[in-house]
Amino acid sequence: MFRFGSLLKWNRSPSLRFPSAVPNLYMPPLQRYGENDMGNLRPDRRREPRTEIDLALTVWGIDTKGDRFLQQAHARDISLSGALLSGLDAELRSGDVIGILYAGKKARYRVVWVRESGNGLKVQAAVHRIAPDECPWKELLAEECAEAGTTVSPSVPESPR
Repeated sequence: MFRFGSLLKWNRSPSLRFPSAVPNLYMPPLQRYGENDMGNLRPDRRREPRTEIDLALTVWGIDTKGDRFLQQAHARDISLSGALLSGLDAELRSGDVIGILYAGKKARYRVVWVRESGNGLKVQAAVHRIAPDECPWKELLAEECAEAGTTVSPSVPESPR
């Protein structure tokens, strides 16, 4: 038979009423979202390997004010489907479509994210190639892969949203 008196005595124990009052020495420390046990904040989720390089190229499009722009910039961390652009003067936002010209080949790219560079005067932007356009630096990546002994996979089409 159950007695309420025993339940009241059980609830009067301070360690049972306030579990946070007693430190739990066996609980692992809390981790931030995306942090794995090796200490990296975000694991690399890219489908393709990136190549660290500094390419001079031409970028054009329409900025956030509706003005056309045409300028020189640099691409780093390139792959068949995207790149990190730096040295941009134009104000861009994610979702904008820009054009890139490299070695006489053009392609359209969608801006994924934008941030100011460390000096605050220039802008960096991560871009993803729009599917029907061919990668302008495909031959350059093929040369890099030939030196490394791997092959360049066909371009990854943009996923439908």
